[in-house]
Amino acid sequence: MKLVFHCGKLARSIARKLDVVIFGATGFTGKYTILEGVKILAGLRWGVAGRSRPKLEATLAEIGQKAGQDLSQTPIVLAELDNERSLVQMASECRVVVNCCGPYRLYGEPVLKACLEAGTHHVDVSGEPQFLEGMQLKYHEQAKEKGVYLISACGFDSIPADMGTVFLEQQFGEGAVNSVESYISSKVTGRRELGGIHYGTWASAVHAIANMREVGQIRRELFRTKLPEVEPKLKERPALHKSSGGKWSLPFMGADRSCVMRTQRFFYETEGKRPLQMRAYISFSGLVEVFAISFIGAIFWLLVKTTTGQNLLLNHPRLFSLGLVSHEGPSDEAAKNTHFTMHFEGRGWEEKLASPEEKYPYPPNKVIRTKVTGTNPGYGATCVALLLSARTILQEADKMPGSGGFLTPGAAFAKTNLIPELCKNGFTFEVVSKAKL
Repeated sequence: MKLVFHCGKLARSIARKLDVVIFGATGFTGKYTILEGVKILAGLRWGVAGRSRPKLEATLAEIGQKAGQDLSQTPIVLAELDNERSLVQMASECRVVVNCCGPYRLYGEPVLKACLEAGTHHVDVSGEPQFLEGMQLKYHEQAKEKGVYLISACGFDSIPADMGTVFLEQQFGEGAVNSVESYISSKVTGRRELGGIHYGTWASAVHAIANMREVGQIRRELFRTKLPEVEPKLKERPALHKSSGGKWSLPFMGADRSCVMRTQRFFYETEGKRPLQMRAYISFSGLVEVFAISFIGAIFWLLVKTTTGQNLLLNHPRLFSLGLVSHEGPSDEAAKNTHFTMHFEGRGWEEKLASPEEKYPYPPNKVIRTKVTGTNPGYGATCVALLLSARTILQEADKMPGSGGFLTPGAAFAKTNLIPELCKNGFTFEVVSKAKL
């Protein structure tokens, strides 16, 4: 293996057969990733990986027909989660593994370890805080030493929130942002369908919430140094409240806030940047929708506390989600008709203090409102963001921090062209307004 110094960081010059391998390609997310990869990975050498050649060939034929391209010559790599040697061999054949095989709490770590052993970068779409923070605790330093980027949460959890916060800070200009509140909402045009959430997403949520108690211990070990106290404190809004757009809103229980705060900690520790505060919410069109989601959530939280309840949720997803979850996932039409908007409001100061530990003697005097939008958030937009993350590592490593590590998308890609590339591929990032307070 040849090592060369480049731009002050250790870069690897490794002859690999492929640039990208999509692992878990026959799954629901994997198929969407192949479909988006036909466009996004054009000009790169890419292949697919899984445990069954016949299934991979059938998947390539299916997606090729949808894409209007012959994918029969796409390289196939055989790898199994319970075969460590096959995973290392898969990782050794490419520069970046795009890992679509979740729930990541159950299946993610063996792929990460194989990538570390092979010196291969890794991206995934995990939104499971225990996995995200647990893997950072275990592998961040090793990844830095090996010059490998391990970047999770590169899908709907949490590219819109994390890169959206990065975008807000970039557009804020001089000064400092004290706090950000985000509100995610979705809209379906055309005919509505049940079963629009794929079972894999549901299973990931079951495993993540069932093991939430682990997060506290992980964080105590991972974040031994406290961030500086910043004021004024951003208070959490009531559990049910109306947002500025008039929609009813609840706290968002995904990984967005934890991901953003890990990014803020990274920039504080590496650049001395004053960390902002963040709260995340989800908005609904009316109270009927709020009560339906709250009912499902209450049943979910009640059952997920016991092993028997978890098995009920995993074995009967349609029943306990009132038809929202299915093994088939949304149809292509339903997916294309689902749109998301994430609104951000950031408050801060026009002036910048010399140190992040200093406190402003007066309240925030500037506000900025931005938004991120896209289509098919759970799958299409997720796979676009995932592939663009992989491509950015290949093409813009010189704009990424350090020589590697287990990083959030915001920490990894803040200084790259990921946001403009997202905007070329179905996302929008825009400033709604700026004003003095």
